[in-house]
Amino acid sequence: MNSIVLLVILALYLGILFGIAHWAEKKGNSKWTNNAYVYSLSLAVYCTAWTYYGSIGVAANSGLSYLAVYIGPIIIAPAWIIILKKIIRISRVNKISSIADFISLRYGNSRFLGAVVTIVCLFGILPYIALQLKSISETFHLVTNTKSSSYVFDDSTTYVAFALAIFSSIYGTRYVDASEKRKGIVTAVALESILKLVFFIVVGVYVTFFVFDGFDDIYAKASLLDNFKQKNTIGGLAQGINWFFLCFLSMFAIFLLPRQFQVSVIENNRENHVNTAIWLFPLYLLLFNFFVYPIAWGGNILFDGQTVNADTYSLLIPQFFNNKTLTVLVFLGGFSAAISMIVVSSIGLSTMVSNNLIIPYGLLGRLKHNEQSTINKKIVNIRKIGIFCLIITAYFIYRFFALDYSLFSIGLIAFVIIAQLGPAFFGALFWRRGSKKGALSAIIVGFIICLYTLVIPYAVGITDLNTSFISDGLFGIKLLKPLQLFGLDYLEPVQHAFFWSLLFNLMTYIAVSVSFKGNYRERNYAEMFLDINKYITMHENAFVWKGTAYRLDIEKVLLKFLGEDRTKRAMNIFNLKYNVDKDEKLADARLIKFSENLLTGHIGTASAKILISSVVKEEKISLPEVLKILEESKENIIINKKLTETSNELKEISAKLHDANVSLMRKDKQKDEFLDTVTHELRTPITAIRASSEILYDDDEIPEELRKQFLQNIISESDRLNRLIDKILDLEKFETGKQKVYLATHSIVETIENAIEPLQQLVNNKSIHVHVEGNSNLKVDYDEDRIVQVITNLISNAIKFCPEQEGLITVAVYDKFDYVQVEVRDNGKGIAPSDFDTIFDKFYQSTNQNFKKPIGSGLGLAICKQIIEHHKGKIWATNNATGGACLHFTLPKKQQE
Repeated sequence: MNSIVLLVILALYLGILFGIAHWAEKKGNSKWTNNAYVYSLSLAVYCTAWTYYGSIGVAANSGLSYLAVYIGPIIIAPAWIIILKKIIRISRVNKISSIADFISLRYGNSRFLGAVVTIVCLFGILPYIALQLKSISETFHLVTNTKSSSYVFDDSTTYVAFALAIFSSIYGTRYVDASEKRKGIVTAVALESILKLVFFIVVGVYVTFFVFDGFDDIYAKASLLDNFKQKNTIGGLAQGINWFFLCFLSMFAIFLLPRQFQVSVIENNRENHVNTAIWLFPLYLLLFNFFVYPIAWGGNILFDGQTVNADTYSLLIPQFFNNKTLTVLVFLGGFSAAISMIVVSSIGLSTMVSNNLIIPYGLLGRLKHNEQSTINKKIVNIRKIGIFCLIITAYFIYRFFALDYSLFSIGLIAFVIIAQLGPAFFGALFWRRGSKKGALSAIIVGFIICLYTLVIPYAVGITDLNTSFISDGLFGIKLLKPLQLFGLDYLEPVQHAFFWSLLFNLMTYIAVSVSFKGNYRERNYAEMFLDINKYITMHENAFVWKGTAYRLDIEKVLLKFLGEDRTKRAMNIFNLKYNVDKDEKLADARLIKFSENLLTGHIGTASAKILISSVVKEEKISLPEVLKILEESKENIIINKKLTETSNELKEISAKLHDANVSLMRKDKQKDEFLDTVTHELRTPITAIRASSEILYDDDEIPEELRKQFLQNIISESDRLNRLIDKILDLEKFETGKQKVYLATHSIVETIENAIEPLQQLVNNKSIHVHVEGNSNLKVDYDEDRIVQVITNLISNAIKFCPEQEGLITVAVYDKFDYVQVEVRDNGKGIAPSDFDTIFDKFYQSTNQNFKKPIGSGLGLAICKQIIEHHKGKIWATNNATGGACLHFTLPKKQQE
């Protein structure tokens, strides 16, 4: 492909990334930029050009050993639910902005320790960034069939490096507070993660199913190649130990690499996003590695006997078959993998350089004399220049140093160097006795061992057997051979260096920490780090400080760096949080810690401590005093927690009392309504009886036929009155628990037929057909008189609402597992859905009059509900699909009286 065309494609691609980042920054907290999936995919910055190209090269040359680098993170991922969440909590409450800040803060805000961590990270990561640029350059020339130029401005990578430096500078330093979230960068990295995975899977499918005829075909042809069996086994015990150490190394890397700390901790918006990451990130790694082996062995088959770089098989195979489109897509995937690492790593490193080297060692004194706007501008510019210089420095390392080693090997060297932070880092989380002296000594000793056993041998040439240092050891002492230190000769160089450097590192950390006690501030932060869950909401309470400090002096410092608005807002928050009078002149330990946290994001933990210390007079505190204060602080937190719990309990009790009061008022209102309705219902027949009686009394000449009619009215209204009183008494007995049900075993179908028989005349008068369905042998425990009462009420209601012609009532019995269900269906108007529950209320009248009780007491369904519930059953209403109402009730088959 023409190099100009490919450069145009790259320019468009970078333009799209610029656009995505700009859009994400503008959207802020949009669900498209702030969600668990974007967070989880951003963690895939772990998969660099090393994964995209280097894994294939290792698989082709060495077999399965490439897998160990991904097995480690997959194994450790479930532990994120505890470890990573703890790191995120500590970083959030302390406004931490880099791994150097994290380690230095735990060990007493040590400026020197932060600087050492930064230098170690620079030493490990800058060559690794250079290798990413090298991969871009080599693959660019491979795709375009051109040769690299010795002239800087003829090298396409020059322009890529400048573009990335500008992009990272703009979107990586938009905030003076380095702990702020960079949504634009994270979203762009997440998008790149998707693209590089998709493109890699596409080429994998192409090689497996289009170039070859599936996995079996590749295996069959590859098995004929030399050393196939040796490359497809883990090997013996020695190789297994190599695997173990490589897995262990990658576990460290997933926590300690600056780019991983940046995306997993600093850029975390919500702690619960980790819950998604613990399964999505391992799944991503598994998908990425699914086609590594087919591509590697497919390349070995196609290019057997040829001298080609196995790292580039994913490009060479589609190029071999003249598939230009796929070649470009694969190149873009590798480009994405490289630039994600470059951008995120440079942002993390620039923050460390500014906050742990430049500001605390020279610039801090000058910043104090500037205005707030000038200070912010200088800090942002330092970081912009830092990012730009780091990428350009990495570019010159790529251009002018002989980096003739594979992506995989240089990547592992970076892993080993960064692993030297491991004991100090994890000790910060889980060991109280860990001290600053122990952490410093451990990192320095481990780094020296790493240089001796790995970096120097690689620098002088790992294959140069004539080099006496490598072959004979330092001063000719064979036990000091760098690649076989103390006679350990079965470990590969990376694993060998990792073992010895970490062993000496850990031993030094433990020995020095136990031998030399840390100062009070180290122990103070140890308690706060280890027990972060106790202090997360009131962490300033756990900060131990003694001395004299004035709020006005501290506020002046904050005004210089934060500005008037933010300082006032912060002080108001502090006053409200701890109920402090705004006119209080003296500052306490809580305000000291609160102020340091506010400054940490701007200038780092060490500089924040230095700055606040310059305006306060601190007194030394003995270790016993620290422990006593911390114990009191714990007790206060426990008391506050108990008070909060008690307050919550009182709120719950108050809410329950309120609900009970509302319920009583509602019941009282119901009682009044019930009495009004009962009075009205009783008055109606009494009025009718009185009117008929008065007519009979006053008029002796009433015809006999009319007299009989009035007497019949008196009798029927008296019966109605009697029924109403019986029902009211029944309802009262059920509601007060006085009514008993007498259980016996009966045939439910026979009971239904017995209930229908007295109603037969009513049924015939309206020409209604009643149909009973069910097993006549089905036996159930119930009080027959009461169930007859229920069925009578339900069928009577159905008769009322059946149409004048072609009325149909169906009574169906269904045999369920441990209960029976009875349904009474009619083909009337049905019930309004809003009335399904209220029709069982006393004296209910429907609002739409589709289902009401125009004749009768209005208590029938209310009594039915009470009877069924006393039988431990349920009753409810629905409508039939074909029209009409359906009343259901259930009865348990067996129950105790």
